[in-house]
Amino acid sequence: MEAPPLERRLVAILAADVAGYSRLMGIDEEGTLATLSDFRLITDALIARHGGRICGTAGDSILAAFGSALAAVQCAIDIQTELATSNELLDEDRRMQFRIGVNVGDVMVKEGDIFGDGVNIAARLEGMAEPGGICISRGIHDHVAKKLPYDFEDLGEQSVKNIAQPIRVFRIIRDRPKLEQASGHSGAQEPELPANEPTALDDIPSLTEGAPVTSAPDAQSVEIEFWDSIKTSVRAQEYEAYLEQYPEGSFVALARARLEAIAEDSIRDPQDREIELAFWDSVRESANPALIEAYLEKYPKGEFSTLAEIRLRELTQESGPAG
Repeated sequence: MEAPPLERRLVAILAADVAGYSRLMGIDEEGTLATLSDFRLITDALIARHGGRICGTAGDSILAAFGSALAAVQCAIDIQTELATSNELLDEDRRMQFRIGVNVGDVMVKEGDIFGDGVNIAARLEGMAEPGGICISRGIHDHVAKKLPYDFEDLGEQSVKNIAQPIRVFRIIRDRPKLEQASGHSGAQEPELPANEPTALDDIPSLTEGAPVTSAPDAQSVEIEFWDSIKTSVRAQEYEAYLEQYPEGSFVALARARLEAIAEDSIRDPQDREIELAFWDSVRESANPALIEAYLEKYPKGEFSTLAEIRLRELTQESGPAG
């Protein structure tokens, strides 16, 4: 079968992962996974509300694409704000904080997945962010600096792994509003973007602000409840029912991955899934192709095999032809 062609798009890319995830797993695996699942309901709903599209999830990480730089940054801010509120209900040593990076770049698109330097830079920005913080690239900063009621700390040019040129990095200071905003209209902020329903990656336009959006239908909350009710199931028909009802839903990639895993193992031992998750989590950011190959050899049809194949292709392209 002929491989689907690669397409290129200019999108705003949001990359997020959990700070100190391994430490949290060491304290309480089941509790950490339950918290991550609860927090993912929040993040996924916010991404959909701001018109984003989830393009990859692996372990504790999230990758999403937006057609608007402002929507991507506002989504990142809302995620950190809502998760901070949720963390207040948890013991201090069990709180789960995300780091978020946002970049704008030309990416390659294949079967709904995105990859390329634009994605890599977003991931590196995320790594520079403090727990609960947001770092953005200069391109994003130039688009949103005058549209948001926050100050930005210029972190200067930063050299990052696997990226040839240094990138200019800015940190969003959410706890200190802009003086001109605070002194002017009693600190009133610009209105938030209207809620809108999730967009298929094919529908994300070139990077623009102010694109028309539509109100989120009640069906979005119904979809989240549907997914929450089946996400731990080992019955293929439940995932098939989700895909039939929500062919462009927020959890399509996860549903297909579950179906592939079920097809390989009629009923998979949950403990084996946790072992695979830990394996992938330990190699997903590695620059050593042998480690990614080891995962694929162990789990050729695993939950993260598609992401592993994409990562392996990236590493192969970065290393270039031998000799």
